[in-house]
Amino acid sequence: MRVLLVGAGGVGTAVTRIAAGRPFFDLMVVADYDPARAEAAVAALGDAGDRFRAERVDAGDEDAVAGLLARHGCDVLLNATDPRFVMPLFRAAGATGATYVDMAMSLSRAHPERPYEECGTKLGDEQFALAGEWEKAGALALVGMGVEPGLSDVFARYAADELFDTIEEIGIRDGANLTVDGHDFAPSFNIWTTIEECLNPPVVYEEGRGWFTTPPFSEPEVFDFPEGIGPVECVNVEHEEVLLVPRWVGAGRVTFKYGLGREFIETLKTLHLLGLDRTAPVTVAGADGPVAVSPRDVVAACLPDPATLGERMRGKTCAGTWVRGTKDGAPREVYLYHVVDNEWSMAEYGCQAVVWQTAVNPVVALELLATGAWSGTGVLGPEAFPAGPFLDLLTAYGSPWGLREQ
Repeated sequence: MRVLLVGAGGVGTAVTRIAAGRPFFDLMVVADYDPARAEAAVAALGDAGDRFRAERVDAGDEDAVAGLLARHGCDVLLNATDPRFVMPLFRAAGATGATYVDMAMSLSRAHPERPYEECGTKLGDEQFALAGEWEKAGALALVGMGVEPGLSDVFARYAADELFDTIEEIGIRDGANLTVDGHDFAPSFNIWTTIEECLNPPVVYEEGRGWFTTPPFSEPEVFDFPEGIGPVECVNVEHEEVLLVPRWVGAGRVTFKYGLGREFIETLKTLHLLGLDRTAPVTVAGADGPVAVSPRDVVAACLPDPATLGERMRGKTCAGTWVRGTKDGAPREVYLYHVVDNEWSMAEYGCQAVVWQTAVNPVVALELLATGAWSGTGVLGPEAFPAGPFLDLLTAYGSPWGLREQ
């Protein structure tokens, strides 16, 4: 396997450090718009970096990406950029016949008249619209293969296959007790993506009704997270699992709720009130004349890079899937989860917990594809594959998962 990794930010760098210790690939080309970031990611591997190469590429330039795939003979494209670049990278992989893997799907657009009741363009719709072409070509696009979406979807598949006869509800629940020394507001993940998913209308799925939307931060609940994290208030947030799980797993209801915290929610509401969540450029005065700039990009530029926060971060992050249904005629309720302690991820990989937890899952998936344990054609989510091999290999990577009876 020869992999083109596009994006050398926090997650992309974590991918290289995890993959460096695994033998399943021959070459990993690390490409970024900023060549210094790609070079730094490779240089940090030291003697373990002999299977890695650094390159520059504009993720929005399909021809350049396709040319890079061809030049290095890469048969897989792993997308570690933010969701704005999903479609050009998806199309570049399709044009060259490469397997495509991402951790976030094509962007949504709210319903123009009823944004908090009906779906407009849903997450992943643009990719699924091309599923027939991928299947006809005998090619695979594995979409939503991070931690959430990704591991959370694998948990849903495992629950359906091994733990339940019928499922009434699947709820992805994400929470943490992470703090960052010296910062009152320092998101642990890409703020561009965080704003997108938290301020868009959340999507809920119900059997018989299908997908529908609610207002942001709706249906608050307190969820008790394991391994010392404890109770965290969680709210509805737009996320890919709600669009992926019902395609392959039967459930009466599917939701995604994120433990944001009251202060974080109020900050996001303020950004929205001021229009600082917008992506369309506004014109501002510059030293050399008017400059067009996206307000959301300004917010991102003003905040610390999440990849640099590890040394000042304390605590744990938990991603998991809560499932309620029946087994052998009796009610059952479980929470399948994966916890990463920031102290451990920094000591072992030099990566903060959230980006490491996101990065480990696509590396596991790549290894399963390389060995043939996972295979398929078309545009498929993690639920379309057997869960057992993934969870076994994740444990073999030194990062076990847990199951709690509720």
